[in-house]
Amino acid sequence: MNYGVVAYIMGWILKAEAAFMVLPFVVGLLYREYSTYSYLITAGICLVCGLLLNIKKPKKGGLFLKEGFFVVALGWIIMSVFGAIPFVISGDIERFIDAVFETASGFSTTGSTILTDVEAMSHAGLFWRSFTHLLGGMGVFVFLSALLPMLGGNPINLMKAESTGPSVDKLVPRMKDTVKILYSIYLAMAATECIILLICGLDLFEALCTTFGTVGTGGFGIRNDSLASLSPAVQWVVTIFMILSGVNYSMYFLILRKKFKQAVTLEEVRLYLFIIVLAVVAISFNISHLYPTTSETVRQASFQVGTLITSTGFATADFDLWPEFSKAVLVFCMFMGACAGSTGGGLKMSRILIMIKSMKKQITTLIHPRAVVKVRMDGNVLDDEVVHSTMVYVSIFVSIFAISTLIVSLDGNDFTTNFTAVLATLNNMGPGLNKVGPTCNFSFFSDLSKLTLIFDMLAGRLELLPLLLIMAPKSWRKNL
Repeated sequence: MNYGVVAYIMGWILKAEAAFMVLPFVVGLLYREYSTYSYLITAGICLVCGLLLNIKKPKKGGLFLKEGFFVVALGWIIMSVFGAIPFVISGDIERFIDAVFETASGFSTTGSTILTDVEAMSHAGLFWRSFTHLLGGMGVFVFLSALLPMLGGNPINLMKAESTGPSVDKLVPRMKDTVKILYSIYLAMAATECIILLICGLDLFEALCTTFGTVGTGGFGIRNDSLASLSPAVQWVVTIFMILSGVNYSMYFLILRKKFKQAVTLEEVRLYLFIIVLAVVAISFNISHLYPTTSETVRQASFQVGTLITSTGFATADFDLWPEFSKAVLVFCMFMGACAGSTGGGLKMSRILIMIKSMKKQITTLIHPRAVVKVRMDGNVLDDEVVHSTMVYVSIFVSIFAISTLIVSLDGNDFTTNFTAVLATLNNMGPGLNKVGPTCNFSFFSDLSKLTLIFDMLAGRLELLPLLLIMAPKSWRKNL
């Protein structure tokens, strides 16, 4: 491990976090909140630590794949820990482990919370809590990779470690141009939603916080009932933008390049939209007796499907009270997740497609032993390495899921609570069922369970491997 490179980039991460904290500080000043100075104090701490780590720039080495994964994992842990400090100083969250849980949930765009009364928080705290979604949605390292001199090596190694999906490719030859394109689409979508929410009647503060949670697919609300008390128009706007945020950003790039035929034929996006429509129709029929009109039934079904398949986590209804079939469909959506290359969580549609095609290939090979069958996606033959890495990912996912469920079960809660709590955090969903349902929170878990769920949130956001790498003793060995 090249510690010089790691320390240097950690310094930039801390300086970036210091800059980000200026925004909640300004928000607090506007609302005349004394607690806002906790963000200025923390920004100072981050800045000093960052400058100390950046005193000496490494002269040799490089940012290669191992360093890329290691840096991203360590960076997200550091961001979560330092990002929790203002919550404790301001008194918005008293216990540090709870503050780390909330911050990790924000950066990982999970949306699970330990707060029992969200509305009791300061405006600065609510803004920072939601703003972490915007930062974590596309990825802090994706942004920094376009700005930092990477000291040799390939900056796409940061993007590979932080981006979602089985593989990461540059949209255009230059890495900086790829990042500009991704962030332009991301911020344009955020700006569009915010403007529409303002037109729908929300004030600027709530429109911004809701937008951060939507395009980042995070789901932190600033009301105790999440979005249930907002107008149907606002709920429809959020539903649409949640679903749009779960689409592979490559499709938007193709649309911008006027390659409409390629955009509409992306198999992953078509599967994603098909499952959403199928789930909405199935649930609408199943819950039709719970709501007075068809329009409300469809709106509630669409919102809950959209919020869970994209791993956003907002809520407009307590779906824990819905019929068992509807809850089963929603849990199915939670497992599936959004598209690769989006801000959404879950297993990802591309992996689901690869597994289905691999199973089909295996069955065909058994029937026709001499047949040469290739796994294809969007007309392209997938390398065996991509198929293999998908299977490995699913195996690791199942292993972490099982171990985490066993650890959380030590608290003595019911199986549904434990199972869906791990599912909600590992897939970056937010709410689960029973005690962690959409009207509940995670405050009752023990510190051990909270640490486990924090690990799950970060591991799920970083596609598992970076967090596992940082736990391996060999990865800490200094390069010779």
